[in-house]
Order: sequence, then structure tokens, then C-alpha cells
Amino acid sequence: MPLRILFAAVALALLGLIGWAFGAAPFWASVSKVVADPWGLVMLGDLYAGFLATTALFFVVEKPGRAAALFVALMVLGNVVTLLWLAARAWPLLRQRFATA
Repeated sequence: MPLRILFAAVALALLGLIGWAFGAAPFWASVSKVVADPWGLVMLGDLYAGFLATTALFFVVEKPGRAAALFVALMVLGNVVTLLWLAARAWPLLRQRFATA
């Protein structure tokens, strides 16, 4: 249960940060600055590698239609989706996994 609360709280904090950023700076102008910097490209590569790994997990655990919907949501909302999915699914999956060990 504490894991669910942690993931949900971090998701809400990230949503707040996203909202603040949209109000503080224009999105595409900020993206262009990030991709112009080599470390910005590294961060984006890291982000999308995580998206790829998370999408693979979605397709292993969820039914194909739900996994595809989660993938689309992940591409739009980012790791807010990952965190909310973990809040909903991590504990039952871990409990199931360790019950059979």
C-alpha cells in the first residue's frame, strides 16, 4: 500500500510540474532548446528508452488493446502514466509473483 501512495503522489507532483511548466514557458520553444544541447539529447534518449521499456512491460502484463492505449497515453502524458499504472498494478503483480516463488 505505501508503494501505491508513493507512486500516486509522485504522479500528482509531476502533473503539477507539467502544469506549471506550460504556464511558465512555451512548449515548442523549450523543446528546441533541449534538442540543441547534447545533454538534452541524452536526456531525451534516456526518456524514450524508458518509454520503450515501459511499453514492453505493458504488452507483457496487459491485454493488447489496453497495452496499446497505455502506450498512446504514455507518449502524450509521459511517466505520469507509468506512475499511475505502477500505483494500480505494482503491488498485485509483486504479490502474485512472490506468492508463486
